[in-house]
Amino acid sequence: MRSSAFFATLTCFVFSGAALAAQPPKTHSNPVPPEPTVVHTGTNQATLPAARVDAALKSYDHWLDQLAAENRTAGLATAVVINDKVRYERTIGYADANTDARVQPYTVFRLASLSKAFATALTGMLVRQGVVSWDTRLATVLPFFKLRDANASQEATVRDILSQSIGLPHNAYDNLLASGVSYQELERKLATVPMTCDPGDCYGYQNIAFSLIGDVIHAKTGQFFIQLVDRYLFLPLGMTTASYGRDGLEGSQSWARPHYKHGKEWIAYEPNENFYVPPAAGVNASIRDMEQWLIAQMGGRPMVLPDALLDVLHAPIIATPTERMFSNWRRARVKQASYALGWRVYDYDGETLIFHAGAVKGYRSMIGFFPKYHAGVVVLWNCESNTPAGLMPEMLDALLGLPHQDWAQLDRPEHPVRRHTRRARHKH
Repeated sequence: MRSSAFFATLTCFVFSGAALAAQPPKTHSNPVPPEPTVVHTGTNQATLPAARVDAALKSYDHWLDQLAAENRTAGLATAVVINDKVRYERTIGYADANTDARVQPYTVFRLASLSKAFATALTGMLVRQGVVSWDTRLATVLPFFKLRDANASQEATVRDILSQSIGLPHNAYDNLLASGVSYQELERKLATVPMTCDPGDCYGYQNIAFSLIGDVIHAKTGQFFIQLVDRYLFLPLGMTTASYGRDGLEGSQSWARPHYKHGKEWIAYEPNENFYVPPAAGVNASIRDMEQWLIAQMGGRPMVLPDALLDVLHAPIIATPTERMFSNWRRARVKQASYALGWRVYDYDGETLIFHAGAVKGYRSMIGFFPKYHAGVVVLWNCESNTPAGLMPEMLDALLGLPHQDWAQLDRPEHPVRRHTRRARHKH
């Protein structure tokens, strides 16, 4: 049976130095873009103690120094946004170790599954325009759409695919997508996958089924999904280096190549076309772009993403209890976990955390923020090292005043990183 009610809202060496409250963000001698005018529409924002924020930023800088000194990542870019202002920005290491090109604030990375929130934001804008509904049934828009169960084929909605609750087993046909089979072929093969539940009744993370939203939007508007994202999100938010696809990545002024580690050296290699399905995993962006995206998701760009829309995008829809078991910090900090619309929602030691991670071959990404405090972090890196994944929760802990835990395991010996022939994961 369909569950119609939402769950209740859950309450890569280079530069160093501390980011202090009265100082502009760390930029490594690159010009700082002008601060845009921010209009707040929310009324429930709380404020983190200024001294705690300053101490957290200083600690974060120290951990990044350690990460760089120990060569734990090929390249990395990160930013911290507090009260809709970029309080900290830093880049580390190589965009291309083969040519010694360094990561810059405008260096473009693959976002992998962080792309999903762009798809849901666009969909939400079209819902507000009356073009489509969250309850639009896929079968009424996509004649080719079929699931193995005939009733499920007729019942599955836009909300079901965007909330990862269409009823398919986790990551259906992602293995074929990773091996180079086209999305167009695989979307029609969904009809052969055994169902795990009725649409809307259980969680099963998808990339192919999620990307059906691109087909829905094209059918409803006659326009291509990536063009609409550019028009409605990238351009108005000032995401000037954001793009879709491998051509967009390699056409960037500076772009981060994927790397593997050989002994103590990082080696760059060429990215592939696999897993470049636009709605689920197609966006490329720089840390400067992602700063603007983070500000917008926390309510700082209401003319683009109004609070009423953000409330819908961030509202938990389907419980994801196993998500708590996927890392040391989740096991310790996350009390409840759900999936919303292109976002994960965690009860993070009593505070609501809106979060997502991404992983494709040679790239990793994480973004998370506390909506109550308008405080968030984004991290992008171009290798498959797990160490940077612990940096964000260390920073989140510091912002909340929680006892420090070495989630990144910077104080432990590094385990060897396997060569890039390893099969990449796409489960974020």
